[in-house]
Amino acid sequence: QVQLEQSGGGLVQPGGSLRLSCAVSGSSISTTRMDWYRQAPGKQREFVAYIPSGGSAYYAESVTGRFTLSRDNAKNTVYLQMNNLKPEDTAVYYCYVQFRWGQGTQVTVSS
Repeated sequence: QVQLEQSGGGLVQPGGSLRLSCAVSGSSISTTRMDWYRQAPGKQREFVAYIPSGGSAYYAESVTGRFTLSRDNAKNTVYLQMNNLKPEDTAVYYCYVQFRWGQGTQVTVSS
C-alpha cells in the first residue's frame, strides 16, 4: 500500500523560496510518475507539475521557470523547489502518486 508523507512549506515573503518533500513508502518512485497539485482557498485543486519515472519534469505555465521538481530514488522522495514565490502561489500543496494524495502542506506567501 502506497503511503505519502509530505513535509516543508510554511510562511515566506514574496520572492522567497521553499522546498516541499514527498516521501513515499510501499512503492519505488523510480518506476512511477509523481505529481504535485495545489488548492488555494475557494478555488479548485490545480495541477502544478509532474515528473515521470524517466525523463524531464513538466510544469504548469504559472510556475515554469520558478519551480523545479527533482527525485532522490535512494530516499524514495520527490522534492518541489519553489523559488521567486508570489502571493498567488499561496495554497495547500499535495503530492499525488499512484492514485493517492499526500496529506497536504500549507504554503503562504505574504509580506
